[in-house]
Amino acid sequence: MEGYRIKVLIVDDDAAARKILQSRLGVMNVRTLVASSGFEAMEQIRREMPAIVLLDLQMPKMSGIDVLRSLKREGLDVTVIVVTAHATIEAAVEAIREGAYDFITKPVDSKHLKIVLDKAFERESLRVQSRCLQTEMEGRFVQVIAENQAMKNLLQLAHRAAGSSSTILLLGESGTGKEVFARNIHRWSPRADCPFTVVNCAAIPDQLLESELFGHEKGAFTGAHQLKKGKFEVADRGTIFLDEIGEVQASIQTKLLRVLQDHEFERVGSTRTIRADIRVIAATNGDLERAVREGGFREDLYYRLNVVSIKLPPLRERKEDIPALIDHFLRKYAGELKKPLKQLSSDALDGLTTYHWPGNVRELENVIERAMVLSTGEQIGPEDLPPQLAAGLRREALRGKKFHEAVREFKQWTIQDALKRSEGNQTKAAELLGLQRTYLAKLIRLLEIKAAPSLTEKDRP
Repeated sequence: MEGYRIKVLIVDDDAAARKILQSRLGVMNVRTLVASSGFEAMEQIRREMPAIVLLDLQMPKMSGIDVLRSLKREGLDVTVIVVTAHATIEAAVEAIREGAYDFITKPVDSKHLKIVLDKAFERESLRVQSRCLQTEMEGRFVQVIAENQAMKNLLQLAHRAAGSSSTILLLGESGTGKEVFARNIHRWSPRADCPFTVVNCAAIPDQLLESELFGHEKGAFTGAHQLKKGKFEVADRGTIFLDEIGEVQASIQTKLLRVLQDHEFERVGSTRTIRADIRVIAATNGDLERAVREGGFREDLYYRLNVVSIKLPPLRERKEDIPALIDHFLRKYAGELKKPLKQLSSDALDGLTTYHWPGNVRELENVIERAMVLSTGEQIGPEDLPPQLAAGLRREALRGKKFHEAVREFKQWTIQDALKRSEGNQTKAAELLGLQRTYLAKLIRLLEIKAAPSLTEKDRP
């Protein structure tokens, strides 16, 4: 565990014993904190959130057992190793029942201390990895796809910024991939082995957002039946992604400013200060500068968020990325839907490349998923795209063509679309088009529209 960024709190009323443990942990390159009483230990745990506590059992006023019971009552999740004299082994067993992870005896043997701590470090590392794996699976980590030079430049900027703990503000229209960008920054950072926590500030009602971010004490408000850790506590040593930061109300903005400045906050209903080692990435599709001018967003908070600013371009400005994104989504949904991998026809690909994409990458993903679900052919063609998109692509394809050529192609497309919707039944297709069946049959011959394989002999022209 050498080099692993972990805090160990030493709790003992004997100053000499604290000093000995500090010295031995210093050799192991571990960051140490100290407390001389049970009450001070609880304050340190609430404030610093150490991963491991070395807890002396024999202390006046508030014993080690009392500390363990307080930790359980408050829901503070730390790995506790109790330290006990030879004559109090029964007390050590009781401590294990109260939630302690292990125990060591006094006088402390250096080799045994290292063995017990190594086990505790490994346990803590596995717990962190488990949390990281859970958040990664929930977020379905995706690599940023960039053929566009502007996007490549932004990725280089993000790589450089990832190595620090500075706050990053991601700007851009909805659907441009700000969360994907944030996840990559976290993965490139020294915090990659710790949690990546997402909070969608716009999706949580104002009255619940404060509790979601900072946690609450039992009884803090109606319905607060037990202590709850907030996202800032959960994200300790990792990264927290605050999406739609512009939607946060003024009272919470004040608390966010303190977290960014001092890395401190209190749970709702508590006056106890908690410290968190976190990196904040915020995102918005709004104009924060305008919100500041109009008084809807704190100017000091804006400047604390805007240390490194990255504005993601809309998909219509990075069309070089569209073929690669299409290929990625085709492979993704072929796997998820357990279907053969399909390709787009040249007409469909050309159409998707020229479309203006108001919904950006998110809209493109939805279009490809829909096509993979509904397509029955070996290829995905324009007819497999959403009607409004297919119609727009058809208009784009007809633009610039001679009148009679454009009319002929539009008639072909309209009849083909009606035949597809009627599953090849010409009678139903004629009804959809408001035509006589005999006239539709004539148009099919004149326009050289091939009959679908599913047509019956009765329906063939």
